[in-house]
Amino acid sequence: MTMLYRLTKVVVVFASLLVILNSSHAQDASLDIERLERATVFILQANNVGNELIVTCAGTGTIVSRDGLVLANAHDTVQSSTCPGETLIIALSVRLDEPPIAQYRAEIAQSDPGLDLALLRITRELDGRLIDSSALSLPFVELADSSTVSLDETVTVVGYPGIGNDPVSVVRGTVNGFVVEPRGSDAAWMKTSAVIPGMMSGGGAYNRLGQLIGIPTTTPLSTSSTCLPIQDTNRDRLVNSDDVCIPIGGVINSLRPSNFARPLLRGASLGLQVKDLVSNTILTPLESSSAPVFKRLFFSPAVNEAGMPASVIRTLPAGTNSLYLFFDYENFTPETIYELRVTTNGIPNPTFSLAPVRWSGGSRGQWYIGSSGQPWPNGIYEFTLFANGVAAPTARLVIGESDTSAPSFSDIVFGLLDLRGNPLGNGYVLPSGNTASARFIFRNMENGLDWTAIWYLNGTEFTRTNAVWNEGTDGSTTTSIESQTGLPPGSYRLELYVTNRLLATSDFTIAGAQQGALPEVFANLRFTTANTPEEALTAVSISNFSEQVPTLYALFDWQQIAPGTLWTIRWLVDGEQFYERTIPWSAPDSGKNYLSVLSSSGAVPDGTYTIEILLNNLLLASAQAQVGIGQLPIDRFAQASGVLMRGQIRDANTNLGIPGVTVILLNEEFSVSDFDWNNNKVFALATTDTNGNFQVDRPLRYSTKDQPVAYSAIIIANGYLPITADGIEVTTATANPLSTILYLSKD
Repeated sequence: MTMLYRLTKVVVVFASLLVILNSSHAQDASLDIERLERATVFILQANNVGNELIVTCAGTGTIVSRDGLVLANAHDTVQSSTCPGETLIIALSVRLDEPPIAQYRAEIAQSDPGLDLALLRITRELDGRLIDSSALSLPFVELADSSTVSLDETVTVVGYPGIGNDPVSVVRGTVNGFVVEPRGSDAAWMKTSAVIPGMMSGGGAYNRLGQLIGIPTTTPLSTSSTCLPIQDTNRDRLVNSDDVCIPIGGVINSLRPSNFARPLLRGASLGLQVKDLVSNTILTPLESSSAPVFKRLFFSPAVNEAGMPASVIRTLPAGTNSLYLFFDYENFTPETIYELRVTTNGIPNPTFSLAPVRWSGGSRGQWYIGSSGQPWPNGIYEFTLFANGVAAPTARLVIGESDTSAPSFSDIVFGLLDLRGNPLGNGYVLPSGNTASARFIFRNMENGLDWTAIWYLNGTEFTRTNAVWNEGTDGSTTTSIESQTGLPPGSYRLELYVTNRLLATSDFTIAGAQQGALPEVFANLRFTTANTPEEALTAVSISNFSEQVPTLYALFDWQQIAPGTLWTIRWLVDGEQFYERTIPWSAPDSGKNYLSVLSSSGAVPDGTYTIEILLNNLLLASAQAQVGIGQLPIDRFAQASGVLMRGQIRDANTNLGIPGVTVILLNEEFSVSDFDWNNNKVFALATTDTNGNFQVDRPLRYSTKDQPVAYSAIIIANGYLPITADGIEVTTATANPLSTILYLSKD
């Protein structure tokens, strides 16, 4: 009798399992804490000193793919002056009520030190043996769309509170605020009422569905109060302040939204890497060795699409729900520790403050921090910025008082004027020429008031106009600068004053050649492939690659870009971003064949690849290429939420657990009669241990009225009659995790 014949003839209807799945008294679905805890790891960064590992930094991480990708903070995993370790050790909880046990080694797959995020890839056993990642089947979690998180939403935070001596821990709280910065279209930070220990930095914050919505993040300054020695690193037989001190940080209340990790996860899961070259030389940002400083602090009630302030204010009316602190910064690096402390009527206000975190901007420029859509109570607010623990001057604002009759300027837009005096162009990037103009809105003005327009180029005053106002009370008007020899490319700023009080300011960039009212900064953007970067410079442009390629090159020409001009390069695959970098321009001001090189650990996967180039948040150039079928393959193992299934298989006569039983769940498209040992038909597979226990490594999807999902199951063991069943469904009423006991009869 063949196995297939036995499977189809002996259709024992999996009765006990179906009763449990469909029973009306099954408990309500709830957050599967155990799954989240098992997907949480403890990370040790260490140096190899002889045969000993000297720990330099430690933190929490979260497994985000079954094949061993771990999401963590960059500050305690990526090598730096603070954390100089070269080896990453991954420890997991074998028993959830005990400290974690070191099991693997990992490498950095993707990182963004500014965002303080890193994706690690488990590559070796603890003893150094290589691991086939495709054979791993680790518990993992899914990323939520963090833009959907709302105020007062409940969050559950999972991580390790101590330096390896404590079991995984859970704390709960609510979302009580959002912080907005220039980087990212969503909130840059979520604030929580949960009291999170510093060592849980890099762990996970989850919604009620068990999806990752944020990463608890803080970067402690290296002081004796925020670090702890744990090893006798100087071999004096004592563990004290003379030994290597591990940063532990203070209490965390800031979460980096999970959407910021999506590009890193997409790049890491596909093994994609990007580097930029000019004349085959890797470009690096221009950085200063001087101390970081803040300057020119002011407030604005709104931010426009180019990241510029709508106006400059000192007071706001009651009921305000939008406020931004703007400032200039210099000499910053991704390792700079940045903090904002806010007080209301002299009392610390943690809702609008930001605990010490890594700097996520460039080396110099303008930045803002604030919030929108969140009520600001009335009071006197003081904002103090810190860089590496050094405070900047305090900025003060009153909410609850506002003189609506005071003169105001707002909404500056730059361009080239048409015959009617209207500015043409994209508003914030102008082509090189002799004239630049700015249109702005004015209110409550009086003829006869003194007003001033000051123009700056690269931080130095370029020209100013002092005049007497004669434009009337309300409306819009323009002001311009001219140069007979041409306005040089660079970063410009306009400040508008009335009676020596700053009312509006905005930055813009002059770059590129003029094409009507628009600048042509980047040209001839194209794709090709080649064996070397040198060959790519002369290779034929290609937009459709019939098969996978080892390396994909994007090339473009550029003109009239001043050194230090901030620009952004972005890569997407199938419409989803996996790489973005904003840096000061460090190539010559004009040239050809800038190379952005996309490579993969294997071949560049099938998909539609897009490259975008931006200045001042404005898209100036883009191109697209198709590789293979032009679409990424579907990852069957990407799902992490659902019902976890586990249980025990027993002998029907002896009631003892049966080892070595194979439990097979088929994909929803297939039934038992379709089974032929084709791996594409298998949803999940498990084998019982010596006591007959098993656990399916993939959660079962919920079945709903609109989207029914039904699995088929096969249980096989040598010497026993197999059990098969079709139509297995789980719903939100199914117990989670789902535990069951099944009995097999002798053949």
